[in-house]
Amino acid sequence: MEELYELRSYIEQGRYTDALVLLGEMEEMSRDDKINKIGSFLEILLLHLIKRHAEKRTTRSWDISIRNAVDEITFVNMRRKAGGYYLQIDELRRAIDERFQKALRVASLECFGGVYDTDQIAELIDEEQVKLEALRLLQAA
Repeated sequence: MEELYELRSYIEQGRYTDALVLLGEMEEMSRDDKINKIGSFLEILLLHLIKRHAEKRTTRSWDISIRNAVDEITFVNMRRKAGGYYLQIDELRRAIDERFQKALRVASLECFGGVYDTDQIAELIDEEQVKLEALRLLQAA
């Protein structure tokens, strides 16, 4: 909010170059916020896909969490006024890669009552299959 007051001040003072620089920073902050939200929902999506693959079963709760995560990622990723998306497919793929290990750590606490560590859970799944499934779900949304 402080940035808006600063922007107004720059415009009122005729400091248009400073205003444009600040606008660029604000756009970047907004984009970063969107990407962070997408990343958080990616972790939830990956967590439940990992649990599903490791335990070779699913629950209604996991299915709902997966669906909700896909819906939220799709919603946040959409640029409503400008059209298009904040993250394109290759960027989504990279974000999935970046968030996978964190989701795996959390999954190790939840799978099988938390009796396996991260490495043991990793051995029970095919990491690439989980990532591909996440990407397919996002593309199909």
